[in-house]
Amino acid sequence: MILTGPRQFVRYRLFAAGLIGFCVANGPALPSLNAQDYPPDMARGKAVYEHHCQNCHGPTGRGDGSGAVSLKVPPANFQRFQSFLKSDEELLRTIEHGVVFSPMHAWRGQLTDGEMQDVVAYIRWLSEQTR
Repeated sequence: MILTGPRQFVRYRLFAAGLIGFCVANGPALPSLNAQDYPPDMARGKAVYEHHCQNCHGPTGRGDGSGAVSLKVPPANFQRFQSFLKSDEELLRTIEHGVVFSPMHAWRGQLTDGEMQDVVAYIRWLSEQTR
């Protein structure tokens, strides 16, 4: 049946409004990444950073690690104000999914959610050391 005329349009609008109301009342269909249920573990964040991130981002997070010289796209400098302005969710998303057309690859599947969130906390700590 093809919807034509004002009566069918009203039915369609009511159906759409009901569907939107159902979705709002029952929450999103896709699960979202939730914050940790416990405070970040800075020691674990530092250990994960030193093992996986320091080679490119450097020991102080300035993007001057030993592996950075061979990269065509420089690693993020966490001491720059632009990095400081990014939200924790943006940093977490970058760690999880990587950056297209850059050497920053996705860490999803190699690090746990907790480890990634601990690294974000450690990156925040590094960025505050020069302020």
